[in-house]
Amino acid sequence: MANFEEDWNALDLSKIRDRGSKKWVAMMLPEHVKMLRDYHEEIKKVPRPDLNEFDYEAIQEQIELAMKRNVDIKIKRWKDGEFLYHRGTIQWIDLTRRIIELEDPFQFFEVKLDEIVDVTILE
Repeated sequence: MANFEEDWNALDLSKIRDRGSKKWVAMMLPEHVKMLRDYHEEIKKVPRPDLNEFDYEAIQEQIELAMKRNVDIKIKRWKDGEFLYHRGTIQWIDLTRRIIELEDPFQFFEVKLDEIVDVTILE
């Protein structure tokens, strides 16, 4: 028993070159690999934050103030399980289509009002 423990402690694990998960992929069907990839993408998704009445009022006040001052804002929006950030000045708000048109130094883009979860004025 003592020889086994001595041999085990003397074993240098840094010399073992294992292929990791690559060795198992060859035995898996392509459908299984796709399902695993989809699963990993799904668990990375973030749930939509629950906003209450006060949060919506704060967002509205920040947007109105940014329009009056014509300053840059940072908009945080939630779409398909992830947060996206946009920065620019508000050019137009279309309430019939429920979008805000922003301009950054490179382009114009539209942000849906329903996707906005936070607005910060950058001064």
